[in-house]
Amino acid sequence: MRGYLWGIVTVVVVLIVGGFAVYWFALVPMGADARMFPNEKKMANHMVNATIAREEPQPPYPFGPTTDATILAGAKLYITNCAVCHGSAGSDQSNMSKGQYVAPPQFTKHGVDDDPEGETYWKIEHGYRFTGMPAFKGTLTEEQIWQLTYFLKRGMDKLPPAADAVWHQPHGD
Repeated sequence: MRGYLWGIVTVVVVLIVGGFAVYWFALVPMGADARMFPNEKKMANHMVNATIAREEPQPPYPFGPTTDATILAGAKLYITNCAVCHGSAGSDQSNMSKGQYVAPPQFTKHGVDDDPEGETYWKIEHGYRFTGMPAFKGTLTEEQIWQLTYFLKRGMDKLPPAADAVWHQPHGD
């Protein structure tokens, strides 16, 4: 029994020392061009999805129902704040987007109109740790974040004419 306990203590000590060595000597690649570790994407997605499920706003959502003016305001905010990474109908994928470690979804190809509004709102408000997605909570108002949310929820092929014209504007890199 004594040998069994020493074995458990030894394993725990080795794990602690090993973990500290990985941290202290920076043995985890931190470059945006590094390859992902096995299961890194799966673990990160699980943590993000669990957090969103716990924290996302629930209906009824504020600043609704959506109007053409709300969608237009969201389209303008999108072109100003989001298009450089997520693209627009008027532009190709930017160099900034291509160089990110976790490639941002290109909404010309992979929209988020099937996501619940609360989930999209949470992503815009809080961003994603260790990616290029910033938290807009401190730079946009709650109403502006909802305008962006409603714009994205509408679907890029169902926009009112004024918002569609903004969506098709080119953006700079």
